[in-house]
Amino acid sequence: MPDQELPPYRRIADDLRAAITRGKLAPGEKLKSENELKDHYGTTRVTVRKALSLLKADGLLISEQGRGVFVRQQPRVRLQTTGANFRERRSTGVSNFTAEAAAQGLRAEQRILSVERLSASAEIAERLGLADGTSVIVRRRAFFVDGEPMQLSDGYYPETLFSGTPVEAHGRITGGVSALIEDPAGPVGQRIVRFVEDLEIRMPTPSEVAALLIPPGVPLARVLRSAQVKDGRVVEVLDSRVPCDRHLFQYVIDVP
Repeated sequence: MPDQELPPYRRIADDLRAAITRGKLAPGEKLKSENELKDHYGTTRVTVRKALSLLKADGLLISEQGRGVFVRQQPRVRLQTTGANFRERRSTGVSNFTAEAAAQGLRAEQRILSVERLSASAEIAERLGLADGTSVIVRRRAFFVDGEPMQLSDGYYPETLFSGTPVEAHGRITGGVSALIEDPAGPVGQRIVRFVEDLEIRMPTPSEVAALLIPPGVPLARVLRSAQVKDGRVVEVLDSRVPCDRHLFQYVIDVP
């Protein structure tokens, strides 16, 4: 549809979107008032309000009670998946997410929400090679970048392997669980040789919206990652949920 055939609110929304994309309106910058925008575009406040609502639904703008409408801050983390990248990050002695964020000049924080035992669902049991209902240890964590919630991640571990280990404690593990898995004196003592990731894009649940502060209209990526060790066992399944407006996934696949 040619621009002149677009409804006025769409033309205003497209103009503001372009200004945000090109950096003319910077993250955190306050927009003009509805009255000022009305006069600028030669239209009505109702039309301006519809345009702003559209951009809020796209996750580009955010309203602050009593202060106005602002360009939404959108710190992004590039999550790069390669074997060499994993090894490089592991050598830093910090978790992969934290190392990835630090490499991009961002300040990452990890919070452990809970550690518990429960019966594995059919989905998790299948990936771990366990019978349905087998007891597993679950570590639920939230990740933040520059103070903004970026990811929820639940790690599932066979109880028979990890009972009595740091995985079961409500505390940080130096180098992450991967370091414990590969520690020759640890419960597994084998090198991780393969990751399998299943990626699902869907709309977030109300609890995910609340925990991750996801604006209306922004989808969520769910990544189920299984870690396989040398003898073929899957010893960890990570169920991560990330807002699609804050992450860039990069998969590098070496083809022999």
